[in-house]
Amino acid sequence: MPWHALLKRPDRLPAHPDLAEGYGALLQQLGSVTPFELAVQGARLMPTPGLAFLVGYQAALRALWPSAPHSLGALCATEQRSLRPLDMQTRLDDLRLTGRKDFVTAGDAAAWLLVAARCEAPDEKPRLSLAVVLAGDCGVRLEALPAIPLMPDISHGRVQLDHALCERLPGDGWDDYVKPFRTLEDIYVLSAMTAWLQGIAQECTWPRSVQLQLLALLAGCAEVSRQPTASAAGHVLLGGLFAQFEALKAQINQAMGSGPWAVMWQRDQGVLDLAATARAKRLERALSPTPH
Repeated sequence: MPWHALLKRPDRLPAHPDLAEGYGALLQQLGSVTPFELAVQGARLMPTPGLAFLVGYQAALRALWPSAPHSLGALCATEQRSLRPLDMQTRLDDLRLTGRKDFVTAGDAAAWLLVAARCEAPDEKPRLSLAVVLAGDCGVRLEALPAIPLMPDISHGRVQLDHALCERLPGDGWDDYVKPFRTLEDIYVLSAMTAWLQGIAQECTWPRSVQLQLLALLAGCAEVSRQPTASAAGHVLLGGLFAQFEALKAQINQAMGSGPWAVMWQRDQGVLDLAATARAKRLERALSPTPH
């Protein structure tokens, strides 16, 4: 990670009304970067915490699938607010996808979609594959959903699949993709939001102690991003980073004060709490003396 890129106070990019075009402009400015560099350097350039989140989300996708295209993408797994394979109805048969995914981050702006789908035979236990479809392909219909109070500048969509031709990725859809993505998203979104705050801290000359703690938190994120997603030690370290961030919140909110930055942060900071329950369960398993 070229840390000097954060310390030299780069200018933020303007907000773009089109998420895909805005992301393309960011990639053009950054050039070739690793997923962690994308999350941190990219989020530092974003004008809102919602856009910083989106950059972290895209970085997590690229950590999951290193061959991902250089365009906006999305993971489509949730059905009826559930990630359990047993609750999924979307199916993959002969490289054709049929079903519906209900909550797709930036789904109406994504150029490609990673879709988790059932693939087992009738007499087998539920099993997932992960498949890739392009947004404009026949049988793929994206529908924008109404904006929600949290990060209203990031759209969400629903995708309807009707015998859509796809490419099947190797490996197990749950063990190799959906399950590890939950950890990757935690890592890269925390990295992105911390980088966004670090930029505000620089611009608004927050107390040096807060600025240094944010940088130290990013250094910890860099280390955790190098750990395997199935590593118990990695989950413990990640738990430590979230605890460190939580302990820093009061100083962040005090330094933020009032004004436009504070309004956006108070509105959107809850994004880091959305997966708190699942993250806590993974931490407890990692800390358990009995292997799971």
